Amino acid sequence: MSRSFRLGLFILTTLAILAVCVFLVGRQESKFGANYRVRTEFANVAGLSEGADVRVGGTRKGTVRSITLPKTSDGKVTVTMDLAKETQAIVKQDSVASIQAEGLLGDKYVEISFGSVEGARLKGGETIESEPPFDMSDLFAKASQLLDTGQGALESIQGATDNIELITGKINSGKGTIGKLVNDTTLYKQAAAGVTSLHDDADALKQNFLLRGFFKNRGYANPVEITENQISQLPAGPALKSFVFNPNSLFDKSDSAKLKNEKSLNAAGQYLQGQAFGLAVISVSTGDRGDSDKAHVLSEARGFVVRKYLVDSFPLDDTRLKTLAVGKSAAAGADGSIEILIYGAPKEPTKAPRIVR
Repeated sequence: MSRSFRLGLFILTTLAILAVCVFLVGRQESKFGANYRVRTEFANVAGLSEGADVRVGGTRKGTVRSITLPKTSDGKVTVTMDLAKETQAIVKQDSVASIQAEGLLGDKYVEISFGSVEGARLKGGETIESEPPFDMSDLFAKASQLLDTGQGALESIQGATDNIELITGKINSGKGTIGKLVNDTTLYKQAAAGVTSLHDDADALKQNFLLRGFFKNRGYANPVEITENQISQLPAGPALKSFVFNPNSLFDKSDSAKLKNEKSLNAAGQYLQGQAFGLAVISVSTGDRGDSDKAHVLSEARGFVVRKYLVDSFPLDDTRLKTLAVGKSAAAGADGSIEILIYGAPKEPTKAPRIVR
């Protein structure tokens, strides 16, 4: 064996030993460093292996020394770790160990959280709490279940859609009880006749002396007719003349549309019959108390009965007399108000002077 060969073999052997030493120092901590041992337990280590990193605050500060299976089937897997002494100031007995991974499918390692400030220090050999590891296989299994559930739901919706189309087709073709009801005009005619009969019966009841008092106390007989001459807003511009009334002196109750002092309206009626006007509006508002819907209906009814009294008592152009139901209004005071606002006739467009040639 030549001298050169022996020299080369010596160099290769030395490099190999150096490489092994570097690997051992890098993976298992320096034998000359100060370490202490900590244990934790998991129901499943999810692919963690001996020699894996142990990190504290995201920094590698230890190594998984050993992974030991339980002696009984109801036990847990024990993971023994060597940690650098410098971590004893932040890793306490209330720290928690968890198994993490580099990315989705990378190597597994143990992450240990910081303990509380008042937590007891670790002396070595203690067992700290752990969190169940996150396993990608469980995630894929749950995703698969969700997809299967979604597919089943889509199939159910499709089946329901088909059934609806089938039922609709039968109805349109006049099959079944509903189809006959929808497509047969006889039922509609009978219903229309029934509605007409109800109206006739209602009119008859109004004339019945036993029930006549009920409608009279309400102030009006037909709820539909109270809005026949109603407008949505006042005309633009100021009124030429206005008459204001207190509802308490005009009606017998605060929630009634029955007039008790109708003669107080005579001044407004006499003015309307003796003057040419463009439009007169009976504006009715209630106080700021009570239900808004009921207040609006009460405004409509009171406007109707005031208009009816003026039309029945004075010869005036009733087509120019309208009502406006304001409903609840804080500006009208606690009791509300009745106003008759009279506006002048609309101005006729000015005609251009005729030029005689």
